[in-house]
Amino acid sequence: MGEKRLIERILANKLKAELSEYPVVTVFGPRQSGKTTLVRMCCPDFDYVSMEDRETRDAASTDYKAFFANHPPPLIIDEVQRLPEIVTAVQTIVDSRRDVCGQFVLTGSQQTQLAEAVDESLAGRTSVLDLLPLSVQELSGALGNLSTDECMVRGFMPELCAHRKNAFNYYRNYFRTYVERDVRRLVNVKNLLQFERFVSLLAGRVGQVVNFTSLANETGVSVSTISAWLSVLEASFLVFRLPPHFANIAKRVIKSPKVYFTDVGLVSYLLGIEDAVQLKSHPLRGSLFENMVVADIRKGFTNGGRDPRMSFYRTEKGFEVDVIVEARGKIVPIEIKSSMTYGKNLIRNLEVYCDADVSATTPHLIYDGVDMINLGNKCVRAENWRNGVIALK
Repeated sequence: MGEKRLIERILANKLKAELSEYPVVTVFGPRQSGKTTLVRMCCPDFDYVSMEDRETRDAASTDYKAFFANHPPPLIIDEVQRLPEIVTAVQTIVDSRRDVCGQFVLTGSQQTQLAEAVDESLAGRTSVLDLLPLSVQELSGALGNLSTDECMVRGFMPELCAHRKNAFNYYRNYFRTYVERDVRRLVNVKNLLQFERFVSLLAGRVGQVVNFTSLANETGVSVSTISAWLSVLEASFLVFRLPPHFANIAKRVIKSPKVYFTDVGLVSYLLGIEDAVQLKSHPLRGSLFENMVVADIRKGFTNGGRDPRMSFYRTEKGFEVDVIVEARGKIVPIEIKSSMTYGKNLIRNLEVYCDADVSATTPHLIYDGVDMINLGNKCVRAENWRNGVIALK
């Protein structure tokens, strides 16, 4: 066991700024992504309650006026999805003092009911932020002693990065708790083993275009059930979709999305990978590397309080660019390769894409090798993945 260290979260500055402009700030994110630690650090003078506590939840639902008399703002309400109707009471309090900013901070690890409640009751009254697992930038030099394979097995959950816990055991407990607690609340799953098989199959297809029919056949459920289950995973922040990119290029693109996991360590666990030695020769190593990088690019957006503007480009003939990022008025094509050695073949698709789309600029190769600039005829920049959020700089 190593000594726990405090990791500064980039979103902290955005959270503090939003508290000075809005009566309420709502922080969404997966379980154990550090939401409670973040908001309590940013708001040390706020009272704190958690709706995970049954007595607290019962008190709030039975008599919300008495509850808020005992817990007046400024107040942090943690895990609000356990009692989404309390958002209406928050609205009433906020509207009585609409000119006062920084009254409430809400956190939630599920988007389904809570997002609807926030949209209906707190529209115009709240800023909504997403806190995902740690980014490469947040970990900074802490990754220096870990190999790339070790990083993909351990993942980027704060608890694992702060302690020397066994990653495989951590994710086993994490997933087991998620299935037992969250899945049963979000959807009527008659056979949990089928749901778990679905998630494992999805892990085996990470970075691939989703084929709902194939997943349904292998899981033994309907296509509509697969679609509903995928929505549950998204609502819990376990996975996210990367949509296809549509640009003014005279080639047809396929419409199905790709799916990535928010944390690559969970993918490793679901694939049965217990350590870096096992991963080194695993046939899906490249896919896990891609997942790690795509998730980190996404964190670059969310840590700045911005909606991710990311997609992938692929034609029906199979030509593909891994990620297309729209940032700061630029179209940035990105190729992701797990190779440590540069070769011209690694940037070939970037050059072809840039020839076809004149709006594309600053093409990037993100790989496991040394930084290089002005490669090929399109001046591709190759950078090591440890630099973090390359396309958003």
